[in-house]
Amino acid sequence: MARTQQLSQAAYDRLKSEYDQLTTLGRVEIARKIETARELGDLSENGDYHAAKEEQGKMEGRIAQLAQVLENAEIVDDAAGGGDTVAAGAIVGIRYDGDDEVERYLIGSIEERHDDLDVISPSSPLGAALIGARAGDRVSYEAPGGNLGVEVVSID
Repeated sequence: MARTQQLSQAAYDRLKSEYDQLTTLGRVEIARKIETARELGDLSENGDYHAAKEEQGKMEGRIAQLAQVLENAEIVDDAAGGGDTVAAGAIVGIRYDGDDEVERYLIGSIEERHDDLDVISPSSPLGAALIGARAGDRVSYEAPGGNLGVEVVSID
């Protein structure tokens, strides 16, 4: 069974637009590239043909990935939780035990990523421990190297 992915409306709209573009104009463009390369002759030694087919394979893989994400998407309200608890879509500042530096992460799907923030999935051990926490709370989670603790410093 496919896993539900929580997305903001903006991320869903962006992914839907990319999907629509790839399944229409993208497929037409790649078909033209393949046809042009075929006209060059012998396909066994035709670098343009093989490059176009490889590009087609990558594009079809992305289309399948987008279709799965969109089909299993759950739109979450960016304002859910009112900013006082960690929820999907929140940007959270955390400090690991024994560390002075505050690290900021986006809680959500990798498809929500921002240029300057790493993403923590709500279904990951750290993400699951953070969901529902408030600023000032300490949570712990099981990591491959053992139990780790973090303090929630801020929630945006």
